[in-house]
Amino acid sequence: MTDIPSKLLNRPLVLIGLMGAGKTTIGKKIADLLSIPFIDSDKEIEITAGCSIADIFEQYGEEEFRRVENQVIQRLLDQAPLILATGGGAYMHPKTRKTLKEKATTLWLHCDLETLFKRVSKNTNRPLLNVNNKKEILSSLMEKRYPVYAEADIVVECKDKDIDTTINLVISALENSSKMHILPITLSKNHYDVIIGSDILQQCGTLILPLLKQKKVFILADQTVADLHLDKLIHSLDLVHVNYEVILLPPGEKTKSFQYYEKVTQTLLEKGVERNSTILAFGGGVTGDLAGFSAATVLRGVPFIQIPTTLLSQVDSSVGGKTGINTSVGKNLLGAFYQPEAVLADTKILDTLPQRELQAGYAEIVKAGLINDPELFKWCEKNGKKIISKEHACLAKAIEMACQFKARVIQNDEYEQQSTGRNLLNLGHSLGHTLEAELGYDGRLLHGEAVALGCCLIFKLCTQMGICPEKDTQRVIHHFESVNLPVTIKRLPQPIRASNLLNHLKHDKKSQNNKITFILVNGIGKAFTSQDVSEKQLYNLLIEDGCIQD
Repeated sequence: MTDIPSKLLNRPLVLIGLMGAGKTTIGKKIADLLSIPFIDSDKEIEITAGCSIADIFEQYGEEEFRRVENQVIQRLLDQAPLILATGGGAYMHPKTRKTLKEKATTLWLHCDLETLFKRVSKNTNRPLLNVNNKKEILSSLMEKRYPVYAEADIVVECKDKDIDTTINLVISALENSSKMHILPITLSKNHYDVIIGSDILQQCGTLILPLLKQKKVFILADQTVADLHLDKLIHSLDLVHVNYEVILLPPGEKTKSFQYYEKVTQTLLEKGVERNSTILAFGGGVTGDLAGFSAATVLRGVPFIQIPTTLLSQVDSSVGGKTGINTSVGKNLLGAFYQPEAVLADTKILDTLPQRELQAGYAEIVKAGLINDPELFKWCEKNGKKIISKEHACLAKAIEMACQFKARVIQNDEYEQQSTGRNLLNLGHSLGHTLEAELGYDGRLLHGEAVALGCCLIFKLCTQMGICPEKDTQRVIHHFESVNLPVTIKRLPQPIRASNLLNHLKHDKKSQNNKITFILVNGIGKAFTSQDVSEKQLYNLLIEDGCIQD
């Protein structure tokens, strides 16, 4: 029934929640499924004290009970694998909570008031509920304890459902949690994690809560993404008592503009953004770039978290701290290096991504292999069709490998200062950007499609220059064709003049001393920077590939 890796069960699993949440019932059944011990901390306390919990409360008070409870839980946590159900107040004890965070995986069984009241209304063995106004007491306990329970590692919402449904929800949450890949990014002044997995959005509130300086976030969301997924994100924030404001943005490259930068920053200020507020970028690369640049500049910098929703943004733009907007002169010419607090890449959210967008994002994964990882490119040749078929295991692996590659590059060259460092990530981008600009960023050529075509052009150019084997160029072209990505200018939706592209290139931000720095290749996995490409070579390449002569 379950596929929970043993690494999760090497630590005790501790169920927390209010009385009536089902910790004992659910804990026992899951322990049976996993063939590991189950222990109820309340029963262990009674054995240790030699009397009932009600008697301890009556004779010695709650403070003494919490002391004994802490000692018992400390002892029990040395046993693993183990499922432990704690009393409703255990997690409220600072010392016990600290120990649980250090030694166990905590799972909060979250119940609403009506569900809890229905379950405990006839129970007389609850010291805190031996009163007439049980519902008011429960409500008061929820108000006090739920914000603290929200610090648990995993949250599962348990409404008044049958026990099997609830158990399946818990098992699913444990499986997803255990399969998350956490990739640390360590830079000179920053450290953050890229978290990759399925259904991360459901646990988003729990994952970001430890990173928030205040329980208030501003969500910048692409309207298309919001229509599909915003409710789930908001629900995850509600469960952990994080307040939010939502700023919706229209989809498309044209949103990366002065107009929307001004609109976003003005709205943030009007809604009371503070230095300790956190911005959540919820969308593709356009949303992430705009949100990151807004975060970098409003109030001279506020924290932000990337929740990328396209494959392209998950493997590229969300990692590394490049933020910015486009101008009438060119793409990404106004921006800042500004690192996020975390990146949450949910592979399940890609299920709703249009096929063309998924293929465009895949181009950036292939690009990583073309730069200096020939084994990654070989893996792509074998698994590319699985990725664009949205096989989650393959998607997660591809995202992880691409992010690992990018992490290695940016850790050595955070600010793109070295010719052999981060600059290499621009393979295919200079020509790709010129094609996007010529088509007016109107969606006829997506960024990833432009990168794929740009890579093909560079390989063709380097073969013409005699520095790249023809067989490598043909492998690259064949692979991009096999996943329905463009490989030649002649197949673009409108005729393009070579002179127009060369004019766009003059505004490339990688230009130095009026010469463009290109990323060239000696073969697959052998990229390098060069300014030794003449305008005549480029012109001939563009004409041969399908551009119109002047």
